[in-house]
Amino acid sequence: MSAARRGVATEEMKTVAKDEDVTLDWLISKVANGSIIIPHNNARPQKIHVVGIGRGMKTKVNVNIGNSTLNQNLDDEVKKAKVAVKYHSDTIMDLSDGGDVGLFRRTLLEAAPITFGTVPVYEAYNYGVEKHKNPLDITEDDYLNAFERNIKDGVDYTTIHSGITKDIAKRILAVKRHGGIVSKGGTITAAWMLKYDKENPYYEHFDYLIELARQYDVTFSLGDALRPGSILDSHDELQVQEMINISRLTKRAHEKDVQVMVEGPGHVPLNEVAANVRLAKSLIGEVPYYVLGPLVTDVASGHDHIASAIGAAVSASEGVDLLCYLTPAEHLALPNAEEVKAGLIAYRIAAHAADLVKLRDKAIKWDMEMTEARRTLNWEKQIALSIDPEEAARIHARTGQLKGNTVPCTMCGGACVYIMLPQQRYASPEETKKEEKLQQAS
Repeated sequence: MSAARRGVATEEMKTVAKDEDVTLDWLISKVANGSIIIPHNNARPQKIHVVGIGRGMKTKVNVNIGNSTLNQNLDDEVKKAKVAVKYHSDTIMDLSDGGDVGLFRRTLLEAAPITFGTVPVYEAYNYGVEKHKNPLDITEDDYLNAFERNIKDGVDYTTIHSGITKDIAKRILAVKRHGGIVSKGGTITAAWMLKYDKENPYYEHFDYLIELARQYDVTFSLGDALRPGSILDSHDELQVQEMINISRLTKRAHEKDVQVMVEGPGHVPLNEVAANVRLAKSLIGEVPYYVLGPLVTDVASGHDHIASAIGAAVSASEGVDLLCYLTPAEHLALPNAEEVKAGLIAYRIAAHAADLVKLRDKAIKWDMEMTEARRTLNWEKQIALSIDPEEAARIHARTGQLKGNTVPCTMCGGACVYIMLPQQRYASPEETKKEEKLQQAS
């Protein structure tokens, strides 16, 4: 942000401008005003593929991985990180809160050379569990030290639950939410404030966090500690109060050239998704908006990646910039590698569906190529253009003896519309022009 405000184009800006097919001058102005961010810690030891997040950029997708206090298998998490990279996640977050969280973070940073985020309060929680056997036996310094350790390791962005204050925490029980507080970081911080009658360290010492973030060029992802965990709690006063605080903190960070994105819900009924995005944008302005889902129903256990991808597509079409995926294991268990893939694919579909609304002229080119491949029965190209080519190839292989291009699949067989009316197969723009010239010549 500092470079952009001086009119200087960094290598990261040049990469993003090329990837997004935008002019460098246009991008610099958007980074300067905070409507586009390019998270990249200057202490990150390895080269990564950076991405731009914000208005005018393609919708990005984030994958969450990481251990828990009950399951700490580093090999499994590395496998998930590699799946995320293979299937083109734009960013990845390590949410580990069990065992040696520093070792997990550094190993996963190495395994995933893409934009990388963490939640420092999880490390503070882990410190309380490991040292005191009580996650609330931690101090203000433990909160701040966890943040500093994360950014020194090279993470590109950090979720900071700085919008929940002591006053808001005292309102939680009075509001009587149906789903309570489902943000783990929010619950930890609220419980700590109420136990010690102290202010949130990430709120009280926000200026200190800004100075550290500026030093390492770390991006803040200002977390929604009070996001609704049930569609019954959507748009309640706690969520809105926190968002107001976050909008103020965003301005303070921008004054010091620190990049920010803002996190959103959560669980939101379908008819309120668009309104939720518009409300958030009215409060935070053009700052990039990052949402978890949202889930549009609470009864899709085992299929929450689908329930949330519905909300994700709608929210992104309304202006959300980064989608945090959910997997089929959400609310049930720690996801495995296959479930990570399933969630990521669902969300990449949602992101592209939204881009057909936001960036139609650019996004539609992919669909145009697929349409042409289908019309000409070009199976190799259809499979290559698919979001998940491996799965498309696996399913198409069931056609058995019907192999190669220009032959129908087993869905319609001889009744294939492109076989019964062969002129359709050869209606590509180039071939149409060729046919017209032949007709004119004759």
